[in-house]
Formats: sequence, C-alpha cells, structure tokens
Amino acid sequence: MRGEKSGSFRRRVVAGASALLLLAVTSGAAAQAASSPGDGGSGRLDPRITEIMRKPDYPNAQWGLLQQDPDSGRVIHSRFADQLFIPGSVAKLFGTSGAWNTLGGDHRFKTPLYAVGERRGSTLDGDLGLVAQGDLTMGGRTRPDGTVDYTDLDHTYANDFPGATLTPENPLAGIDQIARQVRNSGITRVDGNVIVDDRLFRPEPVFIPVPTPLIINDNLIDLLTTPGARPGAPARLDWRPKVAPYRVTSTVRTVAAGQPTDIEVTTSGNGTRIQLSGTIAAGSEPALKVSPITDPAAFGRTALIEALGRAGVKVTANPTGANPVGRLPGSYAGRPRVAQYTSPPYAQYAKLIFKVSHNLGGNLAICLMAVAAGSKDCMDGFPVLAGFLDRAGVDRKQVQLLDGRGGNPVDRTTPNAVVQLLTYWHHTPEAKRFRNALPILGVDGLLAENCTACPARGKVFAKTGAAVGLDALNNRLAVGAITIAGYLDKGHGRFDVFFAGVNGASTPTTDVQGVLDIGNDLAMISAYLQEGAARREG
Repeated sequence: MRGEKSGSFRRRVVAGASALLLLAVTSGAAAQAASSPGDGGSGRLDPRITEIMRKPDYPNAQWGLLQQDPDSGRVIHSRFADQLFIPGSVAKLFGTSGAWNTLGGDHRFKTPLYAVGERRGSTLDGDLGLVAQGDLTMGGRTRPDGTVDYTDLDHTYANDFPGATLTPENPLAGIDQIARQVRNSGITRVDGNVIVDDRLFRPEPVFIPVPTPLIINDNLIDLLTTPGARPGAPARLDWRPKVAPYRVTSTVRTVAAGQPTDIEVTTSGNGTRIQLSGTIAAGSEPALKVSPITDPAAFGRTALIEALGRAGVKVTANPTGANPVGRLPGSYAGRPRVAQYTSPPYAQYAKLIFKVSHNLGGNLAICLMAVAAGSKDCMDGFPVLAGFLDRAGVDRKQVQLLDGRGGNPVDRTTPNAVVQLLTYWHHTPEAKRFRNALPILGVDGLLAENCTACPARGKVFAKTGAAVGLDALNNRLAVGAITIAGYLDKGHGRFDVFFAGVNGASTPTTDVQGVLDIGNDLAMISAYLQEGAARREG
C-alpha cells in the first residue's frame, strides 16, 4: 500500500501548495505599503481598513487595492494597482470568463453514445462508444430544476480543510440516464465492448489537477466516516460512487468526545484499493475524505457497463480493465446515436467554479477554449483567452498565467487587470448573471461564513483567492496571497468594481486558522469598501 496521510496538515500544504508560495514577495516597497496607508484614489480610505493593513501580523506584506466606478471610470481607492500580485484563485476570473465568452453562457455539453456495429433486433453485435465532451459534472450535481448544486466547502477540499460536505445528488446520474436511454432504444444485449472515447483533448500535466475529457464526481471517490454509538466502537463508513474494481475498507475507531479526529487514507498503486484508519470523536459530524480516481476513462467505462446492467442491458465484455481505445472508429459518421446526456448551461458550471473555487473546473476552462479553436492541446486555449482579454479591454501584459485555477508559480495579475475584466462584464447583457455567480458575502460559497451579521452582508459579490504553503524554516504557514475581487453594491442598481489583496503574509504557527483569519481580514476590507460606496451613492 502507498501511504497518503490525509490527516497530516504538514503533508497537505507541502504536496498541495504551489512553489509560488516560496517566492520572495516582500520588498522595501512592500513594507512601506503596510506602514503608510496613503491612498492614490479620490477618496479617503476607511480607517478600519487602514487598521487591518497596519496590524503587526503583516510586517513584511504588500497590500494591493483598487476600487473604481465602472460607469464613470472614477478611481475611488488605489494602492499599487499597476504592480503584479500573486492572485490565488482570483485568477479563475480570467480563464473561466474566457470559456464563458467562447462557449456562451447557455452552451450545453452533449455527450453522445454511438452504436458501432450491426444491430440484430435487440442485440448489438459490436461496441458502444461514449464520446466524452468535457462535461464537468456529468449530472452528478444537477438538481431537478436543472441548476448545478454545490456546498459552501466543496468535497474537492475535503483532504485540506475540515467541514467539507457532499451534495445529495447521485454522482452517476448522467451515466445512469445514458444507460436508460440505451435500453429505451431497444438494445438489451451488447455482444462487444463499451469504450470511452476520450480523444477530445490530451490531458495537460502542467495543470494540477489535470482535466480529463470524461469527469465523474470530479474524478474522486468520496469517503464518509460517521462515529459509532460509543467510544471504542467501529466508525461507520460510506463511500461513493461505488464502481468496480474500487473497494474501500476502514479500521477507524470512535474515541471520546473532544478527542482528535485524525483519519488516514492509504491507497494501492492503481488507486482501486482504499483503506481508512485512525480515529473519529464520538458525537462529531461525519468526516469526509476523498481519494483520486486514477484512470477516469476506465472508471467511466466500468460505471457505464454497470449502469447498463441495472437498466436491463447485458454487456458481454469484462466490465473491469483498461479502456480499449484501440477499438474506436476513426469517425462516427453513419453510426446511430443511441443515447445522449445534455448538461446544464455553462453559466451554471462557471457558478460552481466561482462559488467553491473549483480547481478542476478552472483548469478545464483552458482546455475547452483549446477545443473550441480546433485543438487537442490544452495550451492552445491560452491564445483564445488572450483574444478574449484583448476584446474585453484587459491589458493582458498585466496578467501572467500558466493554468486556469491560479495555482502555478507563474500566475500573477495586477489589480488594474482584474478591475478591467470586472468592468467588461458589468457592461454586458450577462452582468447580473456573472455577478450572481460569484460568492456573496455572508450568504454562500467561500464567503458564506464571513460578515454574516454586518451591514454589507449580501452586498459584496466577489471571487476569493488563496495561496498557502509550509514555511518549514519557521514552522509556520507562508501565505503567498489572500485576495478578493468583485462587485460592491452601492444601491439603486449601481455597483463599484474592486480588487483587494495581500501578498507575503504569514501565520504564527502551522494552524490553518491563521489563514482563515487573514481571509476574514480581506472579507472585512470588502465589507468596509461596500459601506463607504453605499454612503457615497446615498
């Protein structure tokens, strides 16, 4: 077994954080920024914001700030607005905006299943080919009303932060729907194979996590541990999606209330054997962990064969094993389409990406732009993005990107560039749709727990970002960036656009609460900016 200790924060920050966190971002100018709060805009900076920036917690940090009226262009506040900052996940605004513009907010992914062979009554003598289209959820989060579901702390972060929860939808919903359509087409037997056609684009290893053409449950196995009835009792385990040959076992024991919950996940080399061990406190909430699906195409193939069996369609091929891509035809011209899954509109996926800071979806946006340009190379999405930014009036020389999630050491942006992008959306017919796709202060997404009772609650619409790693030298966390950017509701249907961020901060210890405290400081800065904007408008 290959050990993967999900309960160890030290391992998580080393393995999960980008090298960008270790870059020097503190300079003489940075120290000056923290100690002298002079404002380059036309308004006086709220002293509560100045007090945050002058905290002793930020002795070597650099603050960036820009607040602007997108209608008049008047700058209200500006601090180092033309300097490059580590953006964290605020960078998702660029790539996901590019995909939204390229595909269209109403674009729906249509994943077809073709019959490749001869049909004799209810028997197909041949193969079924599922042609992956880059659908981010394949129905696994789709509510009955067609919208995409999410929780404020997404399951994709379950190994990094406690409190991640699952949406109630079936992760195999799209696969099951396709299987039922096959049965409804009259096919009850497949004397051949089921193949996932994942030739839409080539996975790009520079992107972490790596997008794949077929994605089921974010390419993760969910592992949910519930404490037993009393200390000493075995914990209860549930997991999903249950697809062969994946198998999960657990030796987690229940300990007394108040004792540590520390669950370790170990996996076999191919990821199909997963074991949980450790402890969970009695009376505590269920603890969620995740384990990666190492071969999404093979996983999807098996999931579909199993779903076909549940729907009443027998497949003679072995349900487990490698995905036999060598059997795929060069073209599906003339082949009957026997099923198709249609996704919610892309704007719903963008909402998911923004609300929970969905890293896989952020990277996928770049690949989807490449596909739109006729390429299978995800890197060819960047010229498409560049063209969009030029048309949107964004000075792309003030943006540096090597992924779509904001986790690469290259990624940088100026406050100016972010505000230019937000201003572009403000003047489009989709302004409200875009704005509401962002986390809302004190309401939902990654801002749900901030400022829940303050005057700005519900009046700040903003993408957050963070870049955090382990400072082993000082046994603390290096906070490369905490950022926030979006819209401030001034009332009367008017908004300001803004960016606020700090680079080069650190926490006193390796306790993740220190990072959350910095995040709360940025959320409060956005709240104070909104209050000031509303006063000026009123």
